Amino acid sequence: MHTNYWPTAQWHTEDPAVLGMDPNKLSELESVIQSDYSNINGMVVVRNGSIAFERYYNGCGPDDAHHVASVTKSIISALIGIAIDNGDITSVDQKVLDFFPEYAPKAADPLKGEVTLRHLLTMTAPYPFQDWQEPLDKMCMQPDWVKYTLDMLGQQGKLGDFKYSTAGAHLLSAILTRSTGRSAREFANEHLFKPIGMKEIPEHEMKAFGFDDLFGSNVKGWVHDPQGHSTGGWGLTLTPRDMARFGFLYLNRGFWEHRQIISEAWINESTSMNPNNYGYLWWLREEDGVSAYSAIGDGGNVICCLPEQELVIAIASEFTMNPRDRWTLIKEWILPAL
Repeated sequence: MHTNYWPTAQWHTEDPAVLGMDPNKLSELESVIQSDYSNINGMVVVRNGSIAFERYYNGCGPDDAHHVASVTKSIISALIGIAIDNGDITSVDQKVLDFFPEYAPKAADPLKGEVTLRHLLTMTAPYPFQDWQEPLDKMCMQPDWVKYTLDMLGQQGKLGDFKYSTAGAHLLSAILTRSTGRSAREFANEHLFKPIGMKEIPEHEMKAFGFDDLFGSNVKGWVHDPQGHSTGGWGLTLTPRDMARFGFLYLNRGFWEHRQIISEAWINESTSMNPNNYGYLWWLREEDGVSAYSAIGDGGNVICCLPEQELVIAIASEFTMNPRDRWTLIKEWILPAL
């Protein structure tokens, strides 16, 4: 797509009109964000590889990293893809229990043995809770999150039914560490963040595992569990520009500068439409002729990729309950600017 320039060291900013976007429409966006989406801290809109719109709010700036909540899941998905490309993991159809030989599954629960990486990636693993009612706080109070999640797998659930599970994403992080010997944070720094110019994530010692340490004001770098596994379902902090870099890598089908960072096949598998509208830890959408895949986190953190429009929209937000849907903002204010 872009042969001569990559935003590894820095992004190019271009006049929106040059990028085929209406500057007046984009300037209207400013007041809409301030009135209706006031918990947005930063927003970067990239078209054809250059920044068309970049704004920061609430005292934030381009170098501030934000806790992006479940956007972390899509990063974990990319890391699993890279580990498969590297031969650290054989395939998505490997059984989850293969990675935990020391965990003796209860003989009464054969379903546990059937669960594969693909089930975790597509949120179709069986759990005892109802969809969207995962008791995440329970996991966070355990001395061993991985054992807790393995215990929970399979109970009274049905293999193949969609159930959104953050604990399942955390298992993927543990599997990555089992397979590569590195935490997801270390593995990402080396194989994903550094090569595309994202900031390396430093290690931050967890002094406690309370709400603020795991989800609130003490979140720094990339949160980890008591065993040192990077949290798989949340807990990563990123700048909006780095969120945009990650989206741009996907828009380029995993290619960056002179190398394939993630295989094109993995990105196609991760983002191809299915009845659940959910790929490998990416949300999928087809609406009014527009196709998008998005990494979405609580509070309105989003990396939205629109391949046909050559568009990446990265939004970092302050956590609030029930924020306004970012898709409405994209659909009503950004797409009409094209």
